[in-house]
Amino acid sequence: MLLTKYGETLNRENPLSEYPRPQFVRNSYINLNGKWKCEFSKSKKLPNEFNTDIIVPFSPETPLSGVSRVLSPDEYLHYEKKFELPENFNKGRIFIHFGAVDQIATVYLNGTEIGTHKGGYTPFTFELTDYIKQDENVLNVTVKDYSDTKEYSKGKQKFKRGGIWYSPQSGIWQTVWLESTPAQFLERVKITPDYDNEQVNFEFFGTDDVITRIYDGENLIAETKETTVKIPDFKSWSPESPFLYDVKFQACGETISSYFGMRKFSVGEDENGVKRLFLNNKPYFHNGLLDQGYYPDGFLTPPSNEAMEFDVKKVKELGFNMLRKHIKVEPLFWYHYCDVNGILVWQDMVNGGGQYGLEISVLPFIGVNLDDTNYKTFKRTDKEARELYYQELKETVDYLYNCPCIALWVPFNEGWGQFDSKIAYEMLKKMDPSRTVDSTSGWHDRGYSDVISKHIYFTPIKVKAGNRPYVLSEFGGYSQKIEGHTFNNKMFGYKIYKSKETLTKAYKRTFEKTIIPQIKDGLAATVYTQVTDVEDELNGILTYDRKVVKIDEATIKDINRRVKL
Repeated sequence: MLLTKYGETLNRENPLSEYPRPQFVRNSYINLNGKWKCEFSKSKKLPNEFNTDIIVPFSPETPLSGVSRVLSPDEYLHYEKKFELPENFNKGRIFIHFGAVDQIATVYLNGTEIGTHKGGYTPFTFELTDYIKQDENVLNVTVKDYSDTKEYSKGKQKFKRGGIWYSPQSGIWQTVWLESTPAQFLERVKITPDYDNEQVNFEFFGTDDVITRIYDGENLIAETKETTVKIPDFKSWSPESPFLYDVKFQACGETISSYFGMRKFSVGEDENGVKRLFLNNKPYFHNGLLDQGYYPDGFLTPPSNEAMEFDVKKVKELGFNMLRKHIKVEPLFWYHYCDVNGILVWQDMVNGGGQYGLEISVLPFIGVNLDDTNYKTFKRTDKEARELYYQELKETVDYLYNCPCIALWVPFNEGWGQFDSKIAYEMLKKMDPSRTVDSTSGWHDRGYSDVISKHIYFTPIKVKAGNRPYVLSEFGGYSQKIEGHTFNNKMFGYKIYKSKETLTKAYKRTFEKTIIPQIKDGLAATVYTQVTDVEDELNGILTYDRKVVKIDEATIKDINRRVKL
């Protein structure tokens, strides 16, 4: 069993215990992570007995759950957790929050069905006020997960795992927690920096009677009931200077803490007329890594918040300024660490769809661009699954909107579950005009995107500047196997090297001979594959357990000082 150092020291009684929403902190919190009971069953009906211990929020398939059992598509996974409310916890209303449950979750409290949520990667909330008791409460969650046997979003999970496809997992995989609010309360705030007009806009939900206080460090710089607040001579947020303003919202007898960064993402032309990505009205090169966010002991679930922080800080320390979060939505703390440390984020939506044929993956290499309104070709014939994708897209944008680090949305990757990319692009631009969009990362560009997006692993990289910024959104994938630090004995990689020295030499040669010289020709961003090894895929800069850096760190840092405009 391969463990991270964080998994080795897991607190099984109270894992991932920190308040999970640093972008909107309310002074009310009960963490429900830890020991639960579970049962596998062919019936949707709640079982009479729960005999198996499970550590939530780790999926039963993971080592850290203590179960190590795969949920099959014809089964249900039932959870049970008993808890009591502390005295004076109830301020008027009580809510339960689930960070993510894969794939379809029905929640019960004290025998009453509370609600159902579909979608394995986005958070959801149910109100418990009318069903909760002051003494012992019984919480049940019933989960159905079809994984890759249906067209629902499943990311990179596959029952027949291997290569670039990873182990299936199910059930609760992010934090479960309770909070209490007054009867009327500030439900959420949408924060939009307006860089050009030296102001920030607040949109309030639940109540509009809000006093907003903005702080520069310890100094109060604004106190108002207005929804648009001027900040003359503001401090910009960027990877070089990730300055964050603290903000407190006073509403309905509560004070809620948040923060924001003053920054602007756009597209424009540099002094030579070449299309570039812009940050704060200046051309800016995005130099990043592909980040799958997998762990050998928790799979999609980080073994601790410190594990997420380590990844972000290591990437920053090596000199990168961006991460492409690949086919996964992380807990909010991951984005918080990117906000604080100054890492731009390209956020993928999670893919669905059926098992497509070779035409999707082969034809792009001979210049054939398929029409994604043909649902049959892209194996997107299930109307319910297509509608659920749009629901998840909206939930993802709402969830991450206030994170200063989010620079770019990626609705589709390499044709996986792609459909109607024009509609997805227009939806994103309407919901969030403050970010750029890479509609179809890698393949099957239908003309509705803010960038030219290419994945190049096997052919020479030749940048062709055009009417949009040219981004190399995946490349590299250089691999080395480090004995004692692998998930199993299998190995997948695009180019395989036997030693740290030969791997470092190849990495250095690619950047010095191919990447850096083509920046002047129009290359606007790069995404090297990848941060860590994942299962069979051994092309990480770090091993899967994060214990070995496989490429010479000094070389990476030296190169990154030169990967810029």
